[in-house]
Amino acid sequence: MDYKLENKQYGENCVVCGQTKAAGLHLYTSFICTECERSMIRTETSDPNYKYFVHQLRKITKPEIYS
Repeated sequence: MDYKLENKQYGENCVVCGQTKAAGLHLYTSFICTECERSMIRTETSDPNYKYFVHQLRKITKPEIYS
């Protein structure tokens, strides 16, 4: 069998940058890539990117758990 793995894209879509990345963390049902996580941690509240990160993170919603 001939498998062509190079044509398949592995990973998840980052809620912040929107790109498909392989490494990152899950927050509830959303994925944040490692690069965005590092950028957010290093961003000061006075930086214009801070508002962008807050806006993007508002997309994350806490899932309802029904019993």
